[in-house]
Amino acid sequence: MAAVSGAFVVSQTSLSSSKHHSPSSSPTMLLGVRAFPTNSKTTRGLIRCQLSSSSVSALQQLKKSAFDRYTKERSSIVVIGLSIHTAPVEMREKLAIPVAEWPQAISELSALNHIEEAAVLSTCNRMEIYVLALSQHRGVREVTQMEIYVLALSQLRGRSGIPVSDICQHWFLLHNKDATQHLFEVSAGLDSLVLGEGQILAQVKQVKEKLRNGFGMVIPGLFEKAITAGKRARAETGIASGAVSVSSAAVELALTKLPPGSASSAVMLVVGAGKMGKLVIKHLVAKGCTRMVAVNRNQERVAAIQEEMPPGVEIVYKPLDEMLACAGEANVIFTSTASETPLFLKEHVETLPLPGAARLFVDISVPRNVGSCVAELEGTQLYNVDDLKEVVAANKEDRARKAMEAQDIITEETKKFEAWRDSLQTVPTIKKLRRKTDRIRADSVEKFMSKYGKDMDKKTKEAVEDLTRAMVNKILHGPMKHLRCDDTENRPLPETLENMEALNRMFELELELLEEKIRAKMEQK
Repeated sequence: MAAVSGAFVVSQTSLSSSKHHSPSSSPTMLLGVRAFPTNSKTTRGLIRCQLSSSSVSALQQLKKSAFDRYTKERSSIVVIGLSIHTAPVEMREKLAIPVAEWPQAISELSALNHIEEAAVLSTCNRMEIYVLALSQHRGVREVTQMEIYVLALSQLRGRSGIPVSDICQHWFLLHNKDATQHLFEVSAGLDSLVLGEGQILAQVKQVKEKLRNGFGMVIPGLFEKAITAGKRARAETGIASGAVSVSSAAVELALTKLPPGSASSAVMLVVGAGKMGKLVIKHLVAKGCTRMVAVNRNQERVAAIQEEMPPGVEIVYKPLDEMLACAGEANVIFTSTASETPLFLKEHVETLPLPGAARLFVDISVPRNVGSCVAELEGTQLYNVDDLKEVVAANKEDRARKAMEAQDIITEETKKFEAWRDSLQTVPTIKKLRRKTDRIRADSVEKFMSKYGKDMDKKTKEAVEDLTRAMVNKILHGPMKHLRCDDTENRPLPETLENMEALNRMFELELELLEEKIRAKMEQK
């Protein structure tokens, strides 16, 4: 019997359906990675379809099982994840997925038996998985186990372990309209630590770009509509005006922690010259800092940032192997790299000379670049992204009012998406009805030709083909008209869906629709 590698659990934990609430207690769950036989006892593990000529096909199994579940039940949009509102950074970093690995994660999720489409949104503030599930409950179970699988991989990468039962208490789970509204709120910056901040919209756009090449229709459409909602919320309410970014909040926090009057003479070190590091440098310059040190793997990025700076601003480049030496001279150290392991640990920092009264670390990376143990050292202060809340509280009342205005836009865009998604339901029926009738026509013509076609010339045979196609088109005109969900027909959507269900029954299309879905899953394997 074949063996597959995956995550396994000893007992199942229930998930909360509330957005920012999880059960206070859950049974302990043990986690590991192992190879195990694909038998009925391992259905709680991360099992994928194992198709072979000697075994019963997945399609046949589904035909024999609860057929109605897969034909009558509409595919569900589900989001499962954790965010800065539900989990501390110590947990979020365990499941963080680098942008470069998003396509692989999406493919892994889409390969699960009950998942049709998937997307991953992983930022410093959240780790969320969006799926279109063929069976809502089974799909949720598989995605939950995928999250556990990701956690197992993170442990193999060397990140310190954390009980899965603890993480399960911080997951949130949303379905369909609630999941749609959540993503639209995220895109608009309403769910961010910094209300109305713009970086999350860029990150949602990144997900949409990753979904360009054949990752389905509904989930890519969901993210496309989320981008529209995010743009409208910012343009029509002004929620983004006056809002600080994570990088500017980090600079504000650092300056408030320095002794009065010492900001202008403090030595600033920025580790990482990516997007966040660049923004930190820009905010430091805006606050009057004219000289800082930037540590990065290559000099090109630092040189590019220097070119954008006004005259009189100096950015000193240092390679990564000089990072500790630079840290020994710095009063404030900002870290914002994509490293999956800490760059600064207690044993690194305790040997460094202390410049002035204290050394300040501001770590805005997830996973964190600075180990929490560094805060134990005398004369050292450590802050991470979760500590920025006190800074972003400024102007909170004004932005809360604008957030209420943005909610009206979110509600409107959610209704538009739901209507668009509803209209997609008739597309498979239209295609299958057309294919089935054309197949019947072609079979009938072939039988007719085999009996009478020998004495026909080419022109007569073409006339028979044209005549039968015209007959099928006239027969289908009425049914097709009653399945349209466009502006040409002013028919209520419920009536259109009733027509669709009736045609599925009359022409026995439900099984064909199921076969098409399963065949697509088999092709993915």
